[in-house]
Amino acid sequence: MNFINLSNHPSSGWGEEQKQAAKQWGTIIDYPFPEVNAQSSTQNIKELAETIVISVLKKNPSAIMCQGEMTLTYQLVKLFKEKGLTVLAACSERKISETILPDGTYQKKAVFQFVKFREY
Repeated sequence: MNFINLSNHPSSGWGEEQKQAAKQWGTIIDYPFPEVNAQSSTQNIKELAETIVISVLKKNPSAIMCQGEMTLTYQLVKLFKEKGLTVLAACSERKISETILPDGTYQKKAVFQFVKFREY
């Protein structure tokens, strides 16, 4: 069985904690979330979702992390759930650091720390 990472965040960039959490569902397979044209119709999005679901099902998923453009994510989650699959989102805490640089400019840095996967 496989953990499908359907997002624009390749697992190669994940921390060890997130990788280990995903591996409880099987081997991690990255499946890039497609770009969604802002001009796409609802019907276009539904058709794209159906195509992706067919492709992902061939990868023998035990769970799917699905995160991306909201209307396509909604359609994908709906279709995967209808097929009885576990669909997840990664939950992170945002840690902010703020620094005033020597030249007086302000720098803000956000780091996202994985906490867990949450089921849709």
